[in-house]
Amino acid sequence: MEHGHKLLIVEDDPGLAEMLAHYFRVQGFEVLTTTLGENACSIAWEALPDLIVLDIHLPDISGFEVVRRLQESHRTRNIPIVFLTELTDRMDKRQGLELGVFDYITKPFDVQELRLRIRNTLHRASLRSGKHPITQLPEGEPVHEAVVGMNEDTCLLIAQVHGLNTFRELYGLVARDDVLRVISLMVKNAVAEIGGAGTFCGHIDDTTLLIIAPLHSISQIEARIRERAAESLEYFYPSDNRGSNAQTKNRLRIGMGRIDRLDGPIEDLTFLIQKALPST
Repeated sequence: MEHGHKLLIVEDDPGLAEMLAHYFRVQGFEVLTTTLGENACSIAWEALPDLIVLDIHLPDISGFEVVRRLQESHRTRNIPIVFLTELTDRMDKRQGLELGVFDYITKPFDVQELRLRIRNTLHRASLRSGKHPITQLPEGEPVHEAVVGMNEDTCLLIAQVHGLNTFRELYGLVARDDVLRVISLMVKNAVAEIGGAGTFCGHIDDTTLLIIAPLHSISQIEARIRERAAESLEYFYPSDNRGSNAQTKNRLRIGMGRIDRLDGPIEDLTFLIQKALPST
């Protein structure tokens, strides 16, 4: 449950933040930290953590304001938040709960209790959402259930978008999200047009889509996605950075690979990427 989750700790006490970061890294989390609320909003927007541990008292803006700003964006509004604070007043707890904060723990605290609260919050969040914040395609448990439910007449197709980090550095996060949204729609349409009702499309991770389709249609779906990607990806770039004028290395492209057979249970969906696209 905990392995691989991305955790953002927003705590104005550097010593406590360092201790928590070390503890949760040992538990298998990827941990980001900051002491400022403004930075927390920027990091959350860019990194999309799975959960935020957020102090109310921060040097610049309050934790309440951080929550409000995150909820203004479709990209960050569903990130679960656990308030970590010295405040014990009932009104402050009520305000946090009214904002949609998942849990609330006061200092001093037991770090193992915090870990359990985080684990439970991640579980509740996965049950509540189950959709990617940008594309609204299934992710997490619904994807795992679809893979487990495959039969011998279906096949897996993995489609991974390459070059998004470079594209984001050049044109920003909004443009990057637009690319991901359009590509996911392109994939979803190809799957619906060819595979029909017996198909499934969802996310393994932020840039990797998983397609489950009947064996007889999987090759056509792959060819259709490749064709449409070849036609459209260059047009995300401005006119002076296309075709023969292309200047950027690591340009947008889609890597694709098939898995015709699954051997044994799948506990980690990222394993499917390595199996289908071993060179990535």
